[in-house]
Amino acid sequence: MNSSVLKKVLLFGLCGGLVLAVGILLGHFAIKKTASSQPKWVEEAFRDVDESFIETFISEVDAAQIEANLRELTKVPHMATSPGDEATVQYVLKRWKDSETGLDDAWREEYKVFLSFPDKTNPNKVTVVNPSNNILFTVREKEEAYYDDQRDPEVVQPYAAYSPAGHAKGKLVYANYGSMDDYKHLNNTMNLQGTIAIVKYGTVGRSTKALNAAQFGIAGILVYTDPLDINDGKMSDKTETYPHSWYLPPTGVERGAYNIKFGDLLTPYLAAKEDTYRISKDEITDTPPIPTQPIGFADAYALICELAGAEAPEKWQGGFNCTYNIGGPGFKSTSPFANSDVKLDIYNFEELRNSANVMGVIRGSVEPDRYILYGNHRDSWVHGAIDPSSGTAVMLEITRVLGKMVKEGKWRPRRSIIFGSWGAEEFGLIGSAEYTEEYFTKLSERAVAYINVDIAVFANATLRASASPAAQNVIFTATKQVKIPASDTVSVYDNWMKYYNRSSPTHGIIPNVRYLTGAGSDYAAFMHYLGITSMDISYTYDSSKTNARIYPAYHTAYDTFDYASKYIDPGFTGHQTVARTAGTVLLRLADSLLLPFKCSDYAESLELYLDESLKRYKTQLENKKISMAPLENAVKSFREAASRLEGVIQQSDFANETPFKIRRINDQLMLLDRAFLNPLAFPDKYGFRHVIWASRSSGVPTFPGLADAFEQADSTGLQDDWNQVHKHLSIVAQAINGAAQTLNDVI
Repeated sequence: MNSSVLKKVLLFGLCGGLVLAVGILLGHFAIKKTASSQPKWVEEAFRDVDESFIETFISEVDAAQIEANLRELTKVPHMATSPGDEATVQYVLKRWKDSETGLDDAWREEYKVFLSFPDKTNPNKVTVVNPSNNILFTVREKEEAYYDDQRDPEVVQPYAAYSPAGHAKGKLVYANYGSMDDYKHLNNTMNLQGTIAIVKYGTVGRSTKALNAAQFGIAGILVYTDPLDINDGKMSDKTETYPHSWYLPPTGVERGAYNIKFGDLLTPYLAAKEDTYRISKDEITDTPPIPTQPIGFADAYALICELAGAEAPEKWQGGFNCTYNIGGPGFKSTSPFANSDVKLDIYNFEELRNSANVMGVIRGSVEPDRYILYGNHRDSWVHGAIDPSSGTAVMLEITRVLGKMVKEGKWRPRRSIIFGSWGAEEFGLIGSAEYTEEYFTKLSERAVAYINVDIAVFANATLRASASPAAQNVIFTATKQVKIPASDTVSVYDNWMKYYNRSSPTHGIIPNVRYLTGAGSDYAAFMHYLGITSMDISYTYDSSKTNARIYPAYHTAYDTFDYASKYIDPGFTGHQTVARTAGTVLLRLADSLLLPFKCSDYAESLELYLDESLKRYKTQLENKKISMAPLENAVKSFREAASRLEGVIQQSDFANETPFKIRRINDQLMLLDRAFLNPLAFPDKYGFRHVIWASRSSGVPTFPGLADAFEQADSTGLQDDWNQVHKHLSIVAQAINGAAQTLNDVI
């Protein structure tokens, strides 16, 4: 073969090979693969939330089932560690282990916790005694019984949990809400040493009322709910209050735990297991140092209206048809109680008891190591129809619907869902706090979000939600999808916006999602201690139609199934709407390919806090040579980082991205709230490590450490206090800068 022919053959072969190679490549990349040609894990890895499944879930949530749940949960009182509490443990376990509607697994977790109780054989007593120690008046030991619910022998006597046992006797004074300013006002006009103070619920925490009082030498305190604050002034149980309406009867008494820290008091930062190290009782610092007892407003009326002394300030006046005087100290000379003392005989005791959380799980199919947590406490003070059983009834309906889908093989979430029925919440969020302490590392690494539904329904007018700003987006999406009761057209979102809204620089007029700035329920340990993005969801009343600070039967013997079904949510459609809304949020968090969090909403909240700080503090701080520029720059950096990340998200076609990119972005979103944790920022605020949402004593709605430090420095003028302002300015600025860095792709 000559060279010319050989060249032609080789050229032809080379061209043919190139054509074949190009054809293979084109075939591989240009021809769309069928689902059957891909490994199953590929399809699973890119599975996104199923909108049709959410619609099915919404339609399956049944008000009648929720009503049946609540009826069962409220048959008997179930205070923490009582026989009734154990019965609810068994009931929840039975439901979650059901072969047709149960979860993948359910179990109980025990903690040994420090609780406080009244002595059944020696009830607490409050009396008015004359100089001869004769009893002139006795406060009721039990609430008036209208139905058999109030006659149940397991109804606990009204008491102040963690009040010390002891005896106190002295002249009575009226101290408004028991704030430090209230006591200071009284102290300017009289000697408070050895007196007994009567104060109203509200404004400051229960324990704080007693802690403040002790600083002025007050020997004991009585606490009551004023009808102006809870009943819109209504006082008669003949026609106006329960059993005729939702208002609190005259003998109703709000029970409660009188402590500030959350979690077991003897095992701070440690899970309260059998052999855990415990501090001594004497080391507890946030419980009342003086005898304390709550009473009904009928008895408070009998005492306050007999007080001598100057007329109390106008803002101190309440709902009684008499003038509130501050006390002489003591009673008027014309009173049947003239020259008499009020005496407290308190026989409370404390002991270690076993308390159980009930846990349940639906395991995720794609990312089982990522957890969506949903929780509600189980224990109550008495029957607890609204607090907390409305929330438990809702949770059991959500698990029934989802459990049935799992058992039938119709659905399994992308991420694992963990349900928690917390024990001993009423004594200081104990069950949830001990859970976060025991599983601190695992939850810190793996938890995506926590949904809290405690009191599911305060009333049935509109939704109420508090949340980390990151969660605002998913709450809005869910509320736009769910309709309000008795309407096929009005969404929960639109109805909510009619009642509670705000103007957003980004979104315009939107429903007002409040911040989780305190420790009012079981979200506290998740949000403030672990930095897990959290939310609290409920239905509530129209605040333009009532001044009630909470539903009136709160923590009383009247919070029963009868009360809930007649006056809070007849037909249980409010419960149903909360179940649909919270359940939809849960499903979107569990099933969305990309987590439905928005860091730009977080940026807006930081900017609002910054604007408030600049308005309130900048001029004075400049005079003190303290610059706010680092804080301004930090918030600006966070906004820029949030915009960049959301730009990446908007430009990405996640169906054609690697799972690693999706997981990376999800981790950035999941860990955002964790980036604001500083375990050393608030040494005097137990469990609060989140520098943006920690509790604050200042009334200024801005960064809590900065707000409280500025208020203190402005009050004292001391250089050491101004140094603390500078310190907290640096803490929050660096936390925001650090959080901004986590939103960037690389170093």
